[in-house]
Amino acid sequence: MRVIAGKAKGHRLKVPKGTNTRPATDLVRGAIFSILENTTSDWTQVLDLFSGSGALGIEALSRGAGWVDFVEQNPRCCGIIRQNLEKTKLAAQAHIYCCSVVKALSFLDKEYSIILMDPPYSDLSIGNTVTRLATSKLVGINSIVVVTHSPHLSLNSTYAPLNLIKEHRHGDSFIAVYQKEDKS
Repeated sequence: MRVIAGKAKGHRLKVPKGTNTRPATDLVRGAIFSILENTTSDWTQVLDLFSGSGALGIEALSRGAGWVDFVEQNPRCCGIIRQNLEKTKLAAQAHIYCCSVVKALSFLDKEYSIILMDPPYSDLSIGNTVTRLATSKLVGINSIVVVTHSPHLSLNSTYAPLNLIKEHRHGDSFIAVYQKEDKS
């Protein structure tokens, strides 16, 4: 696995072995960032939930994100994210929270411009996590939420106040893009 574009382009990323992580392929990551580049210009604060190797957040930093918070509960994966950040020289623009996503949603308190979620495909409760995220203070009016999921798991088109604005299938991955409903 490598960084696709930006200032860290070409750097190989370490991937955790022997865990239930399923890193997003280059094709899926490329599709996610193509969608983001056409959807938002605000890359100041990015949240990478279910980080695994950190590939999505590192890709965001490489492409110009100002700051990325990584959330991953597996301590071994947290170590690999740290190594990948150091190798790509992006560690100064990031923080790793080694805890569950549910716990992180309870204490994180800033608004993010982009929220990336790449949960385990076997996690059937991901809709509950999206619901919890949708009503949190982490999602602002201009926030974009990207969720990758299995084609065998259907996500809702609305997690009030988040609305599905785009959905794409790439192989065995769906990319669902949500934005907060503008009530003005």
